[in-house]
Amino acid sequence: MNFREEKDTMGTVRVPEEAYYGPQTQRALENFSISGLTLPPVFIHALALIKQCSAKVNKDLEGLDRSVAAAITDAAQEVMDGIFDDQFVVDIFQTGSGTSTNMNMNEVIAARANEMMTGKKGGKAPVHPNDHVNLGQSSNDVIPSAIHVSALISIRDRLLPSLQLLHATLLQKAEEFVDIQKIGRTHLQDAVPMTLGQEFSGYARQIELGRSRIIATEERLSELAIGGTAVGTGLNTHPEFGARVVDLISAYTHLPFKEAENHFEAQAARDAVVETSGALKTIAVGLVKIANDIRWLASGPRCGIGEIHIPSLQPGSSIMPGKVNPVIPEAVIQVAAQIMGNDTTIMMGGQSGNFELNVTLPVVAYNLLQSIHLLAAATETFARKCLSGTLANREQCAAYIEKSLALSTGLVPHIGYDRAAAIAKKASETGRTIREIASMEGVLSKDVLDQVFGKLKKDG
Repeated sequence: MNFREEKDTMGTVRVPEEAYYGPQTQRALENFSISGLTLPPVFIHALALIKQCSAKVNKDLEGLDRSVAAAITDAAQEVMDGIFDDQFVVDIFQTGSGTSTNMNMNEVIAARANEMMTGKKGGKAPVHPNDHVNLGQSSNDVIPSAIHVSALISIRDRLLPSLQLLHATLLQKAEEFVDIQKIGRTHLQDAVPMTLGQEFSGYARQIELGRSRIIATEERLSELAIGGTAVGTGLNTHPEFGARVVDLISAYTHLPFKEAENHFEAQAARDAVVETSGALKTIAVGLVKIANDIRWLASGPRCGIGEIHIPSLQPGSSIMPGKVNPVIPEAVIQVAAQIMGNDTTIMMGGQSGNFELNVTLPVVAYNLLQSIHLLAAATETFARKCLSGTLANREQCAAYIEKSLALSTGLVPHIGYDRAAAIAKKASETGRTIREIASMEGVLSKDVLDQVFGKLKKDG
C-alpha cells in the first residue's frame, strides 16, 4: 500500500494514498479499533448535507470565497450521493462528541474539493477542513443536528410507510375475519366468545397508536443545534448562521426543521432522542404481543390452537420432515428485543449530558438509527410475508366455542353465578358441553338456551 504524509496539530501522519480522509481520521482509526461498527449512510449523508448548507450560508455571509464554497458544495453533494461511503471509517466507539466523525467528514470533503480545484486530493489548500468546511461549526452542534436530521429522514422515508402498511394489512384482516366467531382467552384460559376480526382490530389499533407516537416526536426532533458551536453561545459564527442553515436543510429535505429554541439544551441533552427511542420501544413491545399471538393462534398444525393458518415459507427442522415454523413472527420478536436493548443504551447515553455536552453522541446515533431501520424492515416483512397471507380456520374456531366452559357466563343473568359455576364444573368433570349439562338439568327451556348461546356468539 502506498501512503502520503499529512500533518495535523500533533505532527505528521501517514495516510493511505487512495484515501480521501486525512490525518485526524487516520489517528481515530488507530485509536478506536474496537468494534468495526461505523455510523450508517443515512447519518453520513445528513452530515454532508449540513456541511453543504453551511458552505452556502458562509458564502452568502461573505465568510467563504465563492470558488471554495462551490467546491465544498459539490464535494458534499458527492458524499450525499453515496460516492464516498467507504471513506467514513471511524468506529462508533470514539470520542463522545463525535469529533472524529466530524473531522472525517471535513477531511473527505476538503480532500475532494482540493482534487476538484487542483487535481490533487488531500491537504489543506486551497480548501482547509477546519477553516473552510467546518467554518462556523463545532462537532458539538453539528453531530446532534445530524442525529436529528438523519432520524427524521429515516422515520419519514422508511418507518412511517412500513407502519402504515402493517396497519392497513391488519385492518384488512380485521374486516376479512369480521364474521368468524372464536373463543376469547384471558390468562391463557378460555373466555367468552368474540370474533377473529375483533382480535385483529386490536392489533391494528396498537400499530395505529404506535405510528401516532412516532409522529409526535417530530416536534422535538425538528429542533437543530446548529449555530450553537462549542457550548451553545454561538462563538465564532455569524448570528444568522444557524437559522439560515436550518432553512436550507428544511428546503432540501422538505421537513420542518427549525433552529433550537435553546442551544444549551440542544447540545447538553439528548432528550428528544430518548423520547423517540421510547416510542420505538413501545412499538417493539406491541409487536412482540402481536407476533406471539400470531404464533399461538397458528400453532399446530394438528396439536395446537390452529385458529389461523400463516404462510409456509421454508422447512422448519433439520431432523423432523414436514415441520414448518412461524419464522417471520420469530424474526420480528428478535428485532423487538434488539430495539429494547438499543433503548437501554440510548437511555444510559441520555444521562451523560455532563454540563454543556452529551458525550455519547456516536453510540446514541448508531442505536437510534438502527432501531428505526430494524423496525421499518421488520414491520414491512411481517405485513408482506406473514399477515397478508394469513387465513382463518373457521371449523377450528367454531369447535372451540361449542366446547368452551366459558359459555357458562351466558347463563349467569338467568340462573346466577353459583349455579352457572356448578354447571361449568360438572361439564369439566364429565367432558360434556355447557349446553348439554344445562339441557340435562333443565335449568332453562331449549328456546331460552338457544337464545343464550346464540346471543353469546352474536355479541362476539
